[in-house]
Amino acid sequence: MTTESPRWFKSSYSENGGACVEVATNLTVSRGIVPVRDSKSPAGPVLNVAAASFTSFVAGVRAGEFGTV
Repeated sequence: MTTESPRWFKSSYSENGGACVEVATNLTVSRGIVPVRDSKSPAGPVLNVAAASFTSFVAGVRAGEFGTV
């Protein structure tokens, strides 16, 4: 079992006053997950997304499959 801690980051496009999510992609290989959390609440809950699902989600965003906000 690994004890590696998540290394959190948010998108370079996140200049909207803090309403962002943060991800930790450093656990993809060792645990097969991408943790996601609310940047306004770093001590709050973390959603662990399967790496393959996160990859599919990002591909969908890049392809415009979710429209615009």
